Amino acid sequence: MKQEQVPALEFDAVSKVFPVRSPLLGRRIGSIHAVDSASLQIAPGETVGLVGESGSGKSTLGRLAVGLGAPTSGRVLLSGRDVSRLSPSRWRPLRNQSQMVFQDPYSSFDPRASVGQAIAEPLKVHTDLDHRAIVSRVHDLLGQVQLPTSYAERYPHELSGGQLQRLALARALAVNPKLIVADEPLSALDVSTQAQVLRLLEDLQAELGVAYLFISHDLALVSHISHRVAVMYLGRIVELGPGDKVISSPQHPYSQALLSAVPVPNPAQRRRERIVLRGDPPSPANLPSGCRFHTRCAHAMDVCRDTDPRALTVGQVAVACHLYGDAAAEASAGPGGTSSGTASAPR
Repeated sequence: MKQEQVPALEFDAVSKVFPVRSPLLGRRIGSIHAVDSASLQIAPGETVGLVGESGSGKSTLGRLAVGLGAPTSGRVLLSGRDVSRLSPSRWRPLRNQSQMVFQDPYSSFDPRASVGQAIAEPLKVHTDLDHRAIVSRVHDLLGQVQLPTSYAERYPHELSGGQLQRLALARALAVNPKLIVADEPLSALDVSTQAQVLRLLEDLQAELGVAYLFISHDLALVSHISHRVAVMYLGRIVELGPGDKVISSPQHPYSQALLSAVPVPNPAQRRRERIVLRGDPPSPANLPSGCRFHTRCAHAMDVCRDTDPRALTVGQVAVACHLYGDAAAEASAGPGGTSSGTASAPR
């Protein structure tokens, strides 16, 4: 019997709540629900794209994966080990298992340190290599991200954004992590540089078997690199499935609205019907009852306002939407079993 593979990363019903305090007295006056009951697994060597609007909780979830904060409830597991509530001293020896590449390559480097020093820092902390071995490893890492070894002597202000993002990736790879969380790693780069970094990420994954949690608001970018895609809205994962299925045929109304905003590069192709959402996302400090998307959804039913939908499997995709459950069938049947027309699935 084939042994089941332990996920490189697992979120088990993870929630993260931040307190809101009075600026004068410091008393707690509310809560921001950044992540709410999110469950997700990433297999070794797999890329999962996490997409959603700003404020959806994607970055918070990514930071929990690398120990930059602890969940309020639920569990975070790295290679099967629960790291949810480890102290900083107990987290430190595990930092080599998961690394992060941040959105802004300029702010993620110390301007006073050379690139070589920045890449060498995790090697000094997590390995017993001597100075000569560290220098050799830094040069090897520069080669892996397709940059000459002479760059080790340069400083961040001497380099372009694309070069710095490659170096940020080299620094993350220094300790041979099993997982890299890439938080909007391409948003500060031009289109041609984005393509180069995407190819580099794919090549490194094929060579090293590293898993990626690739966080972005751009579905077009995510579709090029992800094996699976998770769509997040107001702290909840509302759709999860194979990348090609979610991109070509999204099931959740929010996923469909996101996809409709992606430009079609070929003018010969039929343009997608643009779905314009009503209003702005609700505040995570004052969440609506029931389905969190119902305030902006053109297909909202009465049940959406009162009951939080559970995830259902539609084909190969898990989608949290009442349009695919028993509630939709009941709502669409009028007197005598005729359809009322209020619960048609979105297309």
